[in-house]
Amino acid sequence: MENNRIFWTKDLSISFGGLVAVDHVNIDIARGEVLGLIGPNGSGKTTIFNIITGIYTPTDGDFFFEGESLLGKPPYEIARKGIARTFQISRLCLDLSVLDNVFIGMHYRQKHWLIDAVFRRDLLAREVSEARDRAFSLLSVFNKELVGLAGVPVGALPQIDRRRVEICRAMAMEPRLLLLDEPSAGMTLEEMTELMEDIRKVQEESKEISIIIVEHDMTVIRSISDRVVALNYGRKIAEGTCEEVSHNTEVREAYLGKRGIKI
Repeated sequence: MENNRIFWTKDLSISFGGLVAVDHVNIDIARGEVLGLIGPNGSGKTTIFNIITGIYTPTDGDFFFEGESLLGKPPYEIARKGIARTFQISRLCLDLSVLDNVFIGMHYRQKHWLIDAVFRRDLLAREVSEARDRAFSLLSVFNKELVGLAGVPVGALPQIDRRRVEICRAMAMEPRLLLLDEPSAGMTLEEMTELMEDIRKVQEESKEISIIIVEHDMTVIRSISDRVVALNYGRKIAEGTCEEVSHNTEVREAYLGKRGIKI
């Protein structure tokens, strides 16, 4: 994997006062790989996402994307480098349409601004037309039913479609690394299965894209991940295939309970 790594961390750590939230964590992901990140609440999963996207600055360590350190870079610059994410709690604009929400994700790729709207309207019109085509293409690849809902306010959609739109908005940034923070939260088993199938379709369509997915449901992790990293109290306690990690004693005690469960 060494020559194919797109992202990795080096002894990544962060403390909040006396609380060590992430403790010298080393993870990496190859180009085109889907990495599952698991662990109980408070184990540091979302905190790692917040560090990767520039929301938090690590207390110690470093992290690299395409061979370049992103330490200290602001969120907008990290996004432009090719890292996009979704959040546990939806950040969609519920009053705006599906299409408008996807357009928001294209903001970082916008080339023409106010001066072009006044003096070079043909260039701006072309960019808007291309953005519209790109948005419809994304919606179609992810789930064809979304195309027919393009003009519907996101607030009127069921939870599964909102999650689909949120992932489409992240994909509109044309990322090479996509971070998904509990995308199936609040869904039924059937909806979770549908969403994971949709994510796999997107990943197969864009074979270069790498995905790190945080999930609590091991059925989801098993269905989508090529490899799994388990955290507890901010430390990495296991790494390997889903089968290997699920049989790890420390993982069972920390994540599944001391008696463990069959997964």
